Amino acid sequence: MRKAAISRKTAETDITVEINLDGSGVYDIQTGVGFFDHMLDQLARHSLIDMTIRATGDLHIDDHHSVEDVGIALGQALTAALADKRGIRRYGACLLPMDDALVRAALDLSGRPYLVWHLDMPTAKIGTFDTELVREFFQAFSTHGGITLHVDALHGINSHHLVEAAFKAVARALREAVETDPRKADAVPSTKGSL
Repeated sequence: MRKAAISRKTAETDITVEINLDGSGVYDIQTGVGFFDHMLDQLARHSLIDMTIRATGDLHIDDHHSVEDVGIALGQALTAALADKRGIRRYGACLLPMDDALVRAALDLSGRPYLVWHLDMPTAKIGTFDTELVREFFQAFSTHGGITLHVDALHGINSHHLVEAAFKAVARALREAVETDPRKADAVPSTKGSL
């Protein structure tokens, strides 16, 4: 089984992440940031990656450190669970509609982190959640997961729908990329021989 557990403790946050890439999308997530928990639930459910996440942070300041550090820890867990990436499909993409929103996500588990982000929010907040933190999460996740990640909003007027469509689109692309390729289950998907 491709599993990993990561602990990250700083002066600002204390985070544990456990994942199982061969799961069924079971999740148990508590970060203290309600909307973020809801989005992480979507990430687990639609990627079929089991996730247990516990985070405590300096929420009396704001949500920034908690959201970013969960992204860091989750990316590190993904890297650890993938190991040498033997047998994975490597690439994934999804075009995901959610009511008014249409979001495209495409990714490569290349080991070369890069984020291309074209998702402008109509509002600065969703409830009490700062919408600018969505990009911060995906920047941390892609950097520490070694992911080339492109996220583009093609349509959308509702911030909640845009963000949720982004998390679900990334989840579906990630599901595809981490799956074992039955035609090349013993090979690293690169002409270089390593990723």
